[in-house]
Amino acid sequence: MGKGKSLRRVGENEAMAVGTTIRGSAQKLNLVAALIRGKKAEEALNILSFSKRAMARDASKVLASAIANAENNHDLDVDALVVAEASVGKSVTMKRFATRGRGKSTRILKPFSRLRIVVREQEEA
Repeated sequence: MGKGKSLRRVGENEAMAVGTTIRGSAQKLNLVAALIRGKKAEEALNILSFSKRAMARDASKVLASAIANAENNHDLDVDALVVAEASVGKSVTMKRFATRGRGKSTRILKPFSRLRIVVREQEEA
């Protein structure tokens, strides 16, 4: 009986990776994702490795995972990969508190973000 095979969420010449709990706000992560949208995969990895932003390290891990998925799971050519999609969304938010003067407290929000990277094999022109 069992469960049937799940459908592919991306096209035949695409591979995907998702980072579900990246520590930091979605707004800051989106600035990093904007750097790599539409770039070749190798060039995008170089951009992220030399970026000063802290979120770039987590984004490069997700991109490397998408490239590995393309190579190992879908038999795509690594040299022809392009970052087709880099979408960012909110994930969970940890709620903490800080004690303040006169017996009061303040809420501290520690957000997490999601990053979804889709790489596509592009035919040589």
